[in-house]
Amino acid sequence: MKFAARVYLVAGIVGLIEIVPLYFTEVLLGRTYPPPITHPEFYYGFAGVTLAWQILFLLLARDPVRYRPLMLPTILEKAAFATAALVLLAEQRMAPAMLGSVGIDAILGVLFLIAYIRTGVKTTA
Repeated sequence: MKFAARVYLVAGIVGLIEIVPLYFTEVLLGRTYPPPITHPEFYYGFAGVTLAWQILFLLLARDPVRYRPLMLPTILEKAAFATAALVLLAEQRMAPAMLGSVGIDAILGVLFLIAYIRTGVKTTA
């Protein structure tokens, strides 16, 4: 299995493991990281959009060459989250415990960039 396929497969599986439980932990998250969620439509909207990205990662894993143009928004998605999280951390508006998730996404973003570059390289046999 090629590098890009492995990266996107791992990202999709890890993402599903992280995102699916959100549908069952809204109240717990509100207690663990107060205040409680006051706009559940944003919470579940975030979970749904993020779940859709995980499905895209799994699709990319099946045929990275075919879906190479879709890799660009996946890189942007990871960079946008990591950047926003670091700003929130600097402003003390995010719990430091979240840095683990941010780190995973930042690493995946770098791996997505490498996958994009490597997928575009033509090799002759």
